[in-house]
Amino acid sequence: MTARLFTALVPPEGAVDSLAARVSELPGPPGLRWVPHRQWHVTLGFFGSDDVATRRAWLEPRLQGMVAPRIRFAGAGTFRSVLWCGVAGDDISGLADAAGAVNQPRAFHPHVTLARGRPPGGLDRVAEYLRTYRGPSWSATEVVLLRSDRDERGAVYTPVARYPLSESSASGEWPSEQG
Repeated sequence: MTARLFTALVPPEGAVDSLAARVSELPGPPGLRWVPHRQWHVTLGFFGSDDVATRRAWLEPRLQGMVAPRIRFAGAGTFRSVLWCGVAGDDISGLADAAGAVNQPRAFHPHVTLARGRPPGGLDRVAEYLRTYRGPSWSATEVVLLRSDRDERGAVYTPVARYPLSESSASGEWPSEQG
């Protein structure tokens, strides 16, 4: 079966709720299309139209034994017509490379997309309200292979495979929360 596929870290409810509360305070200029909270994720690799079984088999050995990073949503910015919130904490670039970012045309920049559009006031003004945001830290305990479809509500993401990540140390303790 062929489908439009990508890998991602899906944030836990607490991280989503914290960011959603801050986003609800933003001055929402007209012209922005907000991404529904249920769709928030950190894309690691995008594969486009791809064979599901082949991609699952490709990912499994690459992600086996990878360490679960401790991360948080923090800061904000814009590119093109996208408003995003950044990711801070443990470096996830190696995890992203294993999950497919190494095949991407642009450098990996971990973020969650919050909105798209070109509001009259500009995205930079909206991003300024989020630049000091630091959400709760969380453990990204799995990489999810997601299928992207469209329906009357827009994009719908469906998990097709999950790849558990291991704890960061034998003691189960996490590194200090910096970043």
